[in-house]
Order: sequence, then C-alpha cells, then structure tokens
Amino acid sequence: MEQDLLESIDGTGTFDRADPRSALSAFYLAFNQRDLAAMSRVWLAGDEPSMSNPVGGIARGWSEISAIYERIFSGDARVQVEFHDYSIHELGGGFVAVGRERGTLVRGEMRLELAFRTSRVFRADRDEWRQLHHHGSIDVPASLDRYQSAVP
Repeated sequence: MEQDLLESIDGTGTFDRADPRSALSAFYLAFNQRDLAAMSRVWLAGDEPSMSNPVGGIARGWSEISAIYERIFSGDARVQVEFHDYSIHELGGGFVAVGRERGTLVRGEMRLELAFRTSRVFRADRDEWRQLHHHGSIDVPASLDRYQSAVP
C-alpha cells in the first residue's frame, strides 16, 4: 500500500508506533538534535545496514554509519532538515519512504540552503521500526536540467 503524505516530518510530530511516520520522526529528531544515542536506536545494529550519502559516501554496517553521524554531530556546522514531498510504500515486514529533504547548514557566518532527494528503508525488528538503508543525493537544479536535456 502506498501513502502519499503532504505534511513534513522534522522529529516534532507524534505518531502511533505502528505508523511508519513514527520511525521517520524518530530519525529526524535524533538527527536535528545531534543525538548519536537516539540515532543508534533508529538504525539496525550490526553489519547489515547500509548508507549512501554526499557526506560519507557508501557506508556498510552500523559502525561505519555511526562514524559518519558522529563526524556530522561533532563538527561546528549545524544542519537541520525535514522530510517532505514523500510517499511511503509498505512491504511485508517493512516500508520504503521516498521523498525530499530540505533544510539549512549554518557554520559561523555561512548559511546554505539544502535540498536532497532521499529514500529510507525500514523493517520491523522486535516490534520497532529499524532503518536498514538510506540513500541521499544533493538536488542540484542545474545538474538536473543538464541530465533531463541529455536524456530524451
């Protein structure tokens, strides 16, 4: 079943634990609060999870993934993001969330507006949703225009 949802998720919403949005909300709360302990509760433990993103490249296993979050959280750049323009696709025992992230990066006097395309895969693990995979890519309009012009 697919759910097209319009409200953004930034970690401040409250959802029933059975609702996939509860897992997304827990992720964005941990990320926006720079809370590595909370982030570890969102992800599956061990070697199975994977992540591909602009900051850390491809990471496999929670130890590699957590090192990327630790680097982001301990740096002087402050990143805040929310998930929007998304859909949730339920699978047997899990779900895929596909959408966009928007937010800001602030470092001293520098401020960058952020736009990412992102997908997240979660599965049920002991009555909790745990993230198995994340893919994020920077949404650069000029690059997207060039690609669309090149591919008929």
